[in-house]
Amino acid sequence: MTPSLQPHNSAKHPPQIIHNDSLVLQDMLGVGAYGSVYKAYDQVSRQMRAIKCIRTAGLDSRQRAFQGHEAELHSLVSGHPNIATLHEVVEEDDFFYMIMDCGLEGDLFSKITERGGYVGKALAIKSIFGQIASAVLHCHSKGVFHRDLKPENIIMFGDVVKLVDFGLATTEPISSDFGCGSTFYLSPECQGGYVEQVTSFDSAANDVWSLGVILINLVFGRNPWKQACPRDETFSAFVLNNDFLQTILPMSDELNDIIKSVFCLNSKRRLSLPEFARRVQGCTSFTTAGEGSSSSSPRATAAAAGATGAETTPIRFHFGHDALLCNSRDNKAQSQGQDSGVCVELHSVA
Repeated sequence: MTPSLQPHNSAKHPPQIIHNDSLVLQDMLGVGAYGSVYKAYDQVSRQMRAIKCIRTAGLDSRQRAFQGHEAELHSLVSGHPNIATLHEVVEEDDFFYMIMDCGLEGDLFSKITERGGYVGKALAIKSIFGQIASAVLHCHSKGVFHRDLKPENIIMFGDVVKLVDFGLATTEPISSDFGCGSTFYLSPECQGGYVEQVTSFDSAANDVWSLGVILINLVFGRNPWKQACPRDETFSAFVLNNDFLQTILPMSDELNDIIKSVFCLNSKRRLSLPEFARRVQGCTSFTTAGEGSSSSSPRATAAAAGATGAETTPIRFHFGHDALLCNSRDNKAQSQGQDSGVCVELHSVA
């Protein structure tokens, strides 16, 4: 039976579950620009669910269609182990509900910035990045381009991560929706171009650029720059010298070569997603300091210093017709090193 949610008129209270429904509402997980997310227990599947609740009262037909578009694209890519499955969509009264997988350990952003992160943990970085890349590759194979890839939209399920929030996703391989996404993760062409103005951009290549920033997040606990635009001094320095990041971060030559191929201003020459994923999995060292040492923000370093090891768990990733096997955790490495003081720390952007 389709769960029926009884919306509450007050913004201070969550929607209420009718007594004979399978879902038992618990508490709020978060609030976004377009709605709130609640946690609920499904008594039939005996699984926790996340309910994205969007108020539709006052929205015009175009805005209502936008909400339906998100659900349609999310449903299209559901079923992949690294994408939160959209189980049901319910529209009642003045509310639109999306019922999906629920992770109880927060998002990747909080893991990186508040709970130790992955600095110095090469096997864990390969595991997490491999899962994210596999999810995005699955989306692309279905003709869906996320356009808002960032740690806040990647939910933790133990050693497994799942991609969420397809509110900005598109099925257009070539897009002209400039500025669509979060500032730290936007490619230059998504902002209109760096050297010269462009009229459109490659949606898949834009996702690859965002994944490059996420990889820097994982390895160093920082962003490479605030925005990939001429106003940003760090990015401008990188454009003049594409080895610049290696001068401010303890980045290995191997990772530097990968990053330069990803942060390529010419999107046609940018590394493809399958090749990007393969090269990360095959990288022998991400940093010049070795597996157990790398640069991090003070907050991430302090948290990582107290992390304890765990047995490695093999995880298989699929990139096209290839399969790669790596361990999900590095049970020896801990973050040491010191803050470079140059790259910006991670900040949450709506």
